[in-house]
Amino acid sequence: MRGFRPNYHVWVYHGESGVYVGNSSKNVVHEQEEAIYAEGEADCFEDEDDDDVENNIDDDNDRVEDMLHEVEDEVRDRVFECLSKAAETPLYPGCTKYSKLSAVCTLYNIKTSGGWADISFTELLVALSDMLPAGNELPRSNYYAKKLMCPFGLEYKKIHSCPNDCLLYHKQYENLDKCPRCGVSRYKRKGVSEGKNVYLAKVLWYLPIIPRFKRLFSIKKDARNLRWHADPDRRKRDGLLRPPADSPQWKTIDKLHDTFGKEPRNLRLGLCTDGMNPFGTLSSQHSTWPVLLVIYNLPPWLCMKRKYIMLSLLISGPKQPGNDIDVYLEPLVDDLRKMWDEGVSVFDAHANETFRLRAMLFCTINDFPGYGNLSGYKNKGMKACPTCEEDTQSKYISECHKYVFLRTRRLLRRDHPYRKMKTEFDGNVEMDVARRELTGKEVYEWVKGVETVFGKSVKDKGTTGLWKKSMCFGNFHIGKIYRLGIVLTSCISRKMFVTQFLGHL
Repeated sequence: MRGFRPNYHVWVYHGESGVYVGNSSKNVVHEQEEAIYAEGEADCFEDEDDDDVENNIDDDNDRVEDMLHEVEDEVRDRVFECLSKAAETPLYPGCTKYSKLSAVCTLYNIKTSGGWADISFTELLVALSDMLPAGNELPRSNYYAKKLMCPFGLEYKKIHSCPNDCLLYHKQYENLDKCPRCGVSRYKRKGVSEGKNVYLAKVLWYLPIIPRFKRLFSIKKDARNLRWHADPDRRKRDGLLRPPADSPQWKTIDKLHDTFGKEPRNLRLGLCTDGMNPFGTLSSQHSTWPVLLVIYNLPPWLCMKRKYIMLSLLISGPKQPGNDIDVYLEPLVDDLRKMWDEGVSVFDAHANETFRLRAMLFCTINDFPGYGNLSGYKNKGMKACPTCEEDTQSKYISECHKYVFLRTRRLLRRDHPYRKMKTEFDGNVEMDVARRELTGKEVYEWVKGVETVFGKSVKDKGTTGLWKKSMCFGNFHIGKIYRLGIVLTSCISRKMFVTQFLGHL
């Protein structure tokens, strides 16, 4: 398997000086950025019909019938009647362009894309209702607009959590008023009486993924795109690494789990997470962590579009969860476990049939601090590299109180000119080679004996190991995680894509 450019050793497209000599043409340093993007786009869309390249423009139809395939039988009739009535009711007497349902959906899409507050959206609805002719059906508040669209089934769950990130108040802890580990109250209590002005201390927002996967397959266009990677007429195969389906990891999973790989509609997901400040201020003290899912079954020009990136969790601040992020990932892991072990019954609008959908977590996408939170590796200090581990070469600079890593030249090829440069680096010629990446078995041997205790109130027990927990995603054993179909990868350097947990466990 070759990369996206054969013999691409001088990274001229990524800022490195020099000349890249390709198969038959010479590309000078710093070519125009527009030409590079045009070439990459042409490679992606080559041999594609106009109908195959899906745009971001939604169909004009409401597709109510398609969206109700995954709704339970006992409520389908009632929901269909409600939505059909709204879809057939003109926005105002004599209106032929908008129905009550399509008008609300259009306005709510604008609200979402523009980030409007609920109060301002209510004011807009009131103003528009007054401007429209008498007898119009436009809701006059954000509450009634949301209530009209609620039957679509894309609900969310608010799960209470311990302020010290010890646990979530669900399952066996659902009825507790204080954390059994740290003793902190579940609520913020104001006033003299405990029953007065009670507020939740911390809340996790979970958007269930299974209903949204069902929704995707209920739309014919999306159902067809979700099997793009297995369509020989639509996907270009020339030995180069184009979509993730060309990667060795994808093929290895197909080999190890042939039943999963034989069904092209089974989903392979990428998990992305990082901290952000949702309030838009310049202060960096507040850190809220969204957890997003990317669907790699889709064509590469669609899988990273905003429309297809799913927000699954929203971990509220003001402090980052850190190593305790596993506590908040538990609801997501429960759904992933269900979709891997059992699967869920889903209607495929493209094939016009019902099948058993399964899914797996193919990789994670995060920066280096986020990588440490998810994997449990102590990626700070003198042994920060998760590939080299004990073999990490570092030096402490007392003037700036930082560790620096001077032997990264080991990652370069043996004949790279940087290896012989002394003055520009640490005064030595680098002749050593990079350590090979760890297999799944080797990582398991490192983490199997690590005692995992979550919560900010738990003091560090002084462990000297490099791993802080047995495994990410809900405090499960790494063997169980692998049976869930979760494989983690991380990009450690620009030329090395290290697979941390892929192996024959």
